Amino acid sequence: MIEQSLDADKAEQIETIDLKGQTDIADYMIVASGTSTRHVGALAEKIQERLKARGYGDVRAEGLADCNWVVVDAGDVVVHIFRPEVREYYNIEKMWRNSPSPQAKLH
Repeated sequence: MIEQSLDADKAEQIETIDLKGQTDIADYMIVASGTSTRHVGALAEKIQERLKARGYGDVRAEGLADCNWVVVDAGDVVVHIFRPEVREYYNIEKMWRNSPSPQAKLH
């Protein structure tokens, strides 16, 4: 539903990363870009509205004051919405996509 929301609202470069086995923070991370601070904020607010309408009451967002990078915490899914240049700078999906498995850390 989150991917569909982002796509419907014209988010760019939507990427979903499976975090199961890498962290207890969430099962999935979705990373997307908005075209401007206004677009980033609107994408995050729409996700919150749509999730709340479906019964997910405790959906929080951080970063709405500046809208350079907004994080929406939907429990098992964490959504990062960036302005393109901020996303390129932090490149968080590369870090999580290439994270070794917990078993590899033990050896």
